[in-house]
Amino acid sequence: MSPVQSAVSRASLDIPAYSPSGNECALFESAWVRQLPLLLKGPTGCGKTRFVSHMAAKLGLPLSTVSCHDDLAAADLTGRYLLKGGDTVWVDGPLTRAVRNGGVCYLDEIVEARKDVAVVLHPLTDDRRMLPLERTGELLEAPSSFMLIVSYNPGYQNLLKSLKPSTRQRFVAIEFDFLPRNAEISVVSQESGLLESQVAPLVNLAQRLRALKGHDLEEGVSTRLLVYCASLIDAGMPVKDAVRAAMIEPLTDEPDVRSALLEVAGSLIA
Repeated sequence: MSPVQSAVSRASLDIPAYSPSGNECALFESAWVRQLPLLLKGPTGCGKTRFVSHMAAKLGLPLSTVSCHDDLAAADLTGRYLLKGGDTVWVDGPLTRAVRNGGVCYLDEIVEARKDVAVVLHPLTDDRRMLPLERTGELLEAPSSFMLIVSYNPGYQNLLKSLKPSTRQRFVAIEFDFLPRNAEISVVSQESGLLESQVAPLVNLAQRLRALKGHDLEEGVSTRLLVYCASLIDAGMPVKDAVRAAMIEPLTDEPDVRSALLEVAGSLIA
């Protein structure tokens, strides 16, 4: 194998595996070429973060991922002054570093962040592509190599936590959902090492439990949990124990609901 072939081979091994369900890969590449911000929406654990990692690696782009939470403020993204060795110095946040250096900045579950975060993002999501840093007096222009991506789970939205239409309409959006049955079986098998014939009943159970979303459950079983469950089984754990630990217990704390889910699982898993 030539050095070039070897380098290509190593690069392909470094790309996280991802199974497309539509034209999302082509849409990502088009958004990247035209310098458009991207919004990913879909249920927890359906592959949004894996998709971003896959595409960033495929295009050779540095990736900075921020998991948003209730206390995440704009300053956590842009930066702040800190004491270092007796001196006060400015330290860039992940968003500012990405704007200065290029690459992808991915804000996962953006609706969890504080409201002032959206104000910082707005100038970056229109034709200005600017990041104002009031504390330093800088006005950074995003290079062509910068891309902003945010994601959220519409199922978690309520009056207190929602993405305003004025913010949503600044992004090109891709809707994600769980893979079709056969595709999900294949992905879970590849990720866990468990045979597809053993994974199939787990996916059947997941689909059954997902149908309960909005009734007894706030969320259904994610593909991520399916991989966890299959990995436990592949490691030698009894199927019923793995199903309870990875597919039932994470979904609810209610004893009655848990008992009902275990009954459903018992009827589908031998």
